[in-house]
Amino acid sequence: MLGVASLVFLVIHLIPGDVASIIAGERATPDQVANVRRALGLDRPLAIQYLDWLSKVVRADLGNSLVSGRPVMDDLVLQLPRTVELMVSALWIAVLIGIPTGILAAIRRGRATDLVVSSLGLLGLSVPGFVVGTLMALVLGVYLRWLPISGYVPFDEDPAHHLKLLVMPSLALGLSMAGVVMRMTRSAMLEVLGEDYVRTARAKGLAERIVWYRHALRNAVIPVVSVVGVQAGTLLGGTVIIEFIFNWPGLSSLLIRGIFQRDAPLVQGVILLISGAFILINLVVDVVNGRLDPRIRYG
Repeated sequence: MLGVASLVFLVIHLIPGDVASIIAGERATPDQVANVRRALGLDRPLAIQYLDWLSKVVRADLGNSLVSGRPVMDDLVLQLPRTVELMVSALWIAVLIGIPTGILAAIRRGRATDLVVSSLGLLGLSVPGFVVGTLMALVLGVYLRWLPISGYVPFDEDPAHHLKLLVMPSLALGLSMAGVVMRMTRSAMLEVLGEDYVRTARAKGLAERIVWYRHALRNAVIPVVSVVGVQAGTLLGGTVIIEFIFNWPGLSSLLIRGIFQRDAPLVQGVILLISGAFILINLVVDVVNGRLDPRIRYG
């Protein structure tokens, strides 16, 4: 986290441009720009700015936006649940599609079902989420008019419309991730089905369904959990384009606004939050894998 915080701070401050000029306006005189820079503390040495910012981050104080003056933490607390909702919905779609189809492809290896499922998984991997989202908006929103194209309505105001607005961005993210989950599940199942203990279970006369789900799946799911965890962390950053396409007011709106306005504290806060969440998700994945496989805990 310290490395991420330091890198983010340095990169943001090394990018050409001056937020003081943006705030002061195009017609501002050099003296007015200098006054704005002094008021924001941007005239201090970079090392002093870094130490001041880092000391606040340790206390969970990400500072104030240079443009709006609002505390960055308040904006993050407001927008983060919307991004998490979109991310969790996409994860459920990916898991509910990817794991069953991966199991089906593995147990029917070499047959037509395996070919069709693997081809669809490869298609999901090859087509970016923003392309899928754009096509869905065009087909489902413009031509068929089954779903609203973009916007946001709080769940407590209109639950039905809120869920309708959530469908397309969740599918755009989830379908791409489902291809990754499906291929990993298929590979893991094929590897496990060739193990000695699976052959022993079959030799005992157990039904194939019991062999698949009770003996093979539990061990095959361990690498799948790792992949899902990595993809979940990636989704936090990957939702930026999807949220922009569907006008979903999550972290992307803060990040894009901060980049265009050269609002360093806001950009730093968003990236630091995403990085911290990625680290936390990977920690949770390690703990879950330890529960699924005791050998990991004692290895």
